[in-house]
Amino acid sequence: EEEQARGGGGAMSHRKFEHPRHGSLGFLPRKRCRRGKGKIKSFPRDDKSKPCHFTAFMGYKAGMTHITREADRPGSKLHKKETCEAVTILEVPPMIVVGLVGYVETPQGLRALNTVWAEHLNDEMKRRFYKNWYKSKKKAFTKYTKKYADGKKEVEAELEQLKAQADVIRAICHTQIRKLPLGQKKAHCMEIQINGGTTAQKVDYAYGFFEKPVPIDAVFEQNENLDTVGITKGRGTEGVVTRWGVSRLPRKTHRGLRKVACIGSWHPS
Repeated sequence: EEEQARGGGGAMSHRKFEHPRHGSLGFLPRKRCRRGKGKIKSFPRDDKSKPCHFTAFMGYKAGMTHITREADRPGSKLHKKETCEAVTILEVPPMIVVGLVGYVETPQGLRALNTVWAEHLNDEMKRRFYKNWYKSKKKAFTKYTKKYADGKKEVEAELEQLKAQADVIRAICHTQIRKLPLGQKKAHCMEIQINGGTTAQKVDYAYGFFEKPVPIDAVFEQNENLDTVGITKGRGTEGVVTRWGVSRLPRKTHRGLRKVACIGSWHPS
């Protein structure tokens, strides 16, 4: 028994010898998010030898369930055994490409060179430019569409400028939020980097998708490992038990039990 208490056995040892922390430090600071939508801080590194492709996709959490599968963890007691794991289900209606942005690399980072928009934008995208849609005059992009009226000369000149000078090309995409069982009608939009091929090929690739849907299987394959960016559901001001997952104290504890009690001696006695 003493050997087990010192960590010799499989059970967790006495707190005198071991104390795993509660909660992941990856989610610090635990406070309200500044953006209501995740932001991609860095896109995958560009490989010009590959064909042009999108590097990200937007989806919505539909719910959770569980799966049973054989664990492949060499060295673990679970290796080659069946395990039950929690999984999240995402709903991913096709995204619509409505524009593209070109960036120039400078010593201070990327600088936006120019933006080219599609001729027609959906109402769910136009809602993104207004605080109050039903009171507005809905005039967004009415002047911009005139660029397409005179044979697209101005648009083609901007595309040629991007091909000649830009280093990074990103497509402006928005979700089809009307296809989801949500009350929201305002689409979420995002810049998604296009990797692979030369700059001219990237511009042509993005321009070819203007006003067209991009399905999830055009971006990711089955059984592919992905990085996900998301924002947790807000729970308001909560105590340590909900916030960090620490244990509740015994029932008879004085001054409440959903607290953290002794965390060590006051000073070495």
